[in-house]
Amino acid sequence: MERYIESLDWITLLLVSCLVLYAVAKSSYPRRFHEFIMLPLNSKYFFVHGKNDDIKHPFNLLLFIAQVISVSLFIFLYVKIKSPNILESNPWLFVQICSAYTFFVLIKLILEKIVGTIFNLDTIINSYLYQKLSYRNLMSILLFIGNLIFFYAVDPTLNLITIFVVLIILLNCIALYNSYKTFGNLILSNFFYFILYLCALEISPYIILYKAFQ
Repeated sequence: MERYIESLDWITLLLVSCLVLYAVAKSSYPRRFHEFIMLPLNSKYFFVHGKNDDIKHPFNLLLFIAQVISVSLFIFLYVKIKSPNILESNPWLFVQICSAYTFFVLIKLILEKIVGTIFNLDTIINSYLYQKLSYRNLMSILLFIGNLIFFYAVDPTLNLITIFVVLIILLNCIALYNSYKTFGNLILSNFFYFILYLCALEISPYIILYKAFQ
C-alpha cells in the first residue's frame, strides 16, 4: 500500500530562517535583544530604545520578518488542521497567507500613522506603535516555539491549536493594556476619541479579517 508522507523541507527552511534572524538580531544588538526579551518583567527596553520610536530600525525589521514567517506558518497550520481540503486544492496557500498578513499589518500601520498626523498626535501614536510592534515581535517568538512543537514534536489537534490561539490573544490583550496604561491620562481626557480609535482600528480590522476567511 502506497503511503503518502508530507514533506516538511520548506517549513524547516522557514523555521531555520527565523532562527537565523533571531541569531543575527542577538549578535548584532546583544544588549538591545536582552532588554527586549526582558519586556514581560520590565519596560526598560522602551525607556532606553523607544525614545526615538524608530520602527524602521534594523533590529525591529529583523524581528518583524521573523514575526511574519512565524505568524503565517501558524495560520497555515491552523487552516491545514481545520480545513485540509483548502490545502489540497491550493498549493500556494502559505504564500497567500504570508502576503495577506504582511499587507494587513502594513496597511493598518499606515492608517494609524495617518490618524496620528490628522489629530496632531504623531509623537504619541509613534510611541504606541513602537510598543505594540515590540510586544508582537516578542509574542512571535512564542509562536516560533509553538511551530517547532506542533510541526515536529506533538501531533496537533484543533482543540490544542485553539487553546494556544486563546493564550496568544490573552497575551496580546495584556500587551495592549500595558501600552494603554502608559498613556492613561491622555486616554481619560480624550476617552470618546479613544473608543472610536479602538473600534475603528483595533477591533474592526480583525472582525473583517475573520469574516473574510471564515
